[in-house]
Order: sequence, then C-alpha cells, then structure tokens
Amino acid sequence: MTELSRPEPRTDGRADPRPARTGGPWAFVGWRLLHAVGVIVGVVVITFLLLHLIPGDPAQSMLGNRATPEAVAALRHQWGLDRPLWDQFGTFVARLFTHADTGDSLFYQVPSRSLIFPRIGVTLELVVLAGVFSILITVPLAIWAAVRKDRLADQVIRIIPSIGAGLPALWVGLLLIVLFGVHLHWFPVGGAGPGPWLTFRGLVLPAFTAAVAIVPVLIRSLRAGMLDVLESDYIAAARAKSLSETRVLLAHVARNAAVPTLTLLGLNLAYLVGGTVVVERVFAIDGLGNLLFDSISNRDFPVVQGVALFFAVVVVTVNLLTDLASSAVDPRLRLPGGGR
Repeated sequence: MTELSRPEPRTDGRADPRPARTGGPWAFVGWRLLHAVGVIVGVVVITFLLLHLIPGDPAQSMLGNRATPEAVAALRHQWGLDRPLWDQFGTFVARLFTHADTGDSLFYQVPSRSLIFPRIGVTLELVVLAGVFSILITVPLAIWAAVRKDRLADQVIRIIPSIGAGLPALWVGLLLIVLFGVHLHWFPVGGAGPGPWLTFRGLVLPAFTAAVAIVPVLIRSLRAGMLDVLESDYIAAARAKSLSETRVLLAHVARNAAVPTLTLLGLNLAYLVGGTVVVERVFAIDGLGNLLFDSISNRDFPVVQGVALFFAVVVVTVNLLTDLASSAVDPRLRLPGGGR
C-alpha cells in the first residue's frame, strides 16, 4: 500500500487553488464578532454626527418661535449644546459605556434609558412574531409553488403576495383593523394589553402587516432555490431509493435551498426593525418605533440616538445570527471567500 503524504506546496509561483485551512468554526465566529463590533462603533459615530448636523435647534423647538434669543441661549447652555462637538461626543461615549445611556431626554427631562428600556420588549416581540409569520407563510407556499411549477397554483402564489407587498403598510394595517378588529372582533384595533395573551392578540395584526411586506421576496428566493435543487442528481437518487416525497422535499430540497433564503430573511428582519415605526404608529403600540417618531418630531437628540443605537445592535445581531445559521446549514461558507 502507498502511504498517503501531505500535499507538497506549489513551486511554479502560481497561487494554490485549494482553500486555505482556517481555525475552524470558532475562527469564523470570531471574525464575524469582530466585524459586528466595528459596525457598531461606526454607527455610534455616524449617529452622533448626523443628528447634530441636521437643521433644527431643539432648544428653539422646545421654547417656541416667540422665545427670546437669550432664553434659547440659556437653554442650549443648560443642555450642553453650546459646547464644542468633540466635547459633546466625549461626554456621549463616556455616558454610553458607564451608564448604558445616551443622556437625559431634552423633552421629558429623564434619562433616555428610562424611556427606551420599558419599550424594548414589545418591539422585539413584534419583530420576532413577524419573522415567525414570514416563515410559516413562506415555506409551504414556496414548496407548493416549486412542486407545481408553471401551473395555476404557482402563478397565483407568485402574483398575489407580490400585490400585497406593493401596498403601503399603512393601508394594509388599516384594512386589517377594519376587517378583523371592527367587523369580526377577533383582535383589538390597537395597542398591546398587559399579560402574555393580551399582548399576543394585540401584536397579531401588526406582525402580519409587517410580514406581508417581506413574504413575496422570500417565496421567490426559496422557490428558485428549490427548483435548482430539484434538478440535481442526488434528488433523483433519493427518489430512486423510494423515499417519500415529503422527506425528499423537506430533508433534501428545502435544506439545500435554504441558505439564500436565510440570508434574505435576516436582511428583511433587519428591515422590519426600522419598519416598526409605521406599524407601531398605525396600531398605537407603545414601542420603540413610536418613541422614535415622537423624539424626531421633538428634536430630542439623546432619545433618538439611544433608539437608533439599539436598532443598530439588533440589526447587527440579526445579521450575525444569520451568518452563523447559514454556515451551520452550509459549512462551505466558513472558507475564505465563502461568506457574504
């Protein structure tokens, strides 16, 4: 027998086409975490600068147009808005890391964390429930459309969700309120009541409204991936082994076609985080989206910065989890150049 030996390196000066060895899954996780930290640091800097460079004076907005220049200047001094920008940024970063706070609200005169933290739960529940609805709608419809390619069911599944995605979230939300809240009385017309059950009932319509916007692109992605996989040789081999069609579709086809859809789902969940502003406004949900809308109207810089930073952390976390889930489904993504 010939003993297997380690492959010799190339000596012709050309690059070795074989992928270099990495430190395993932990190295992949480490690089993704480092990338996430860099993104968050950039968001901290950009959020602070943009909010201080946009037109509008929070002191003038608070006192009104008839306020004297002396009163406006006194309030700006009280809030520290007359200090140099770099000095304000230093205070901002120091308070962020020592108190997990972006400063006192200029409008409510309380720490911004006391306004943000109580509203985190309902917003996260809304995003998670919208993601669950998206998966529950996408998977069966995409499988059905792929199995019934170019038939009536396939055409209907591709057309109807696309129409729903083209409708504004404001209009879809109002339509659901009128139908299921006013006429059928199945769900409340607004708000999320206390307790798990009342909170769930109050978030069903908002979550479905948010899910309608992202379901069509997920269906198209999963359907296209499944059609490619269905033409593969190993699927023909699996069917030749007399495996049930359900097992072939779920265990072989759906899993191998899931990576692009997982990536899209992560990106669209990140989109939903910002989209909660409209949905929470329509359904009168006291979450971070509603708080962000009011704070922007009031030029309440510390609260806007706090909400924006929290949204950024959630988006980065969702993208990180998406990368890890995709690499778990397809380990080839851990190789150099295999990730996004």
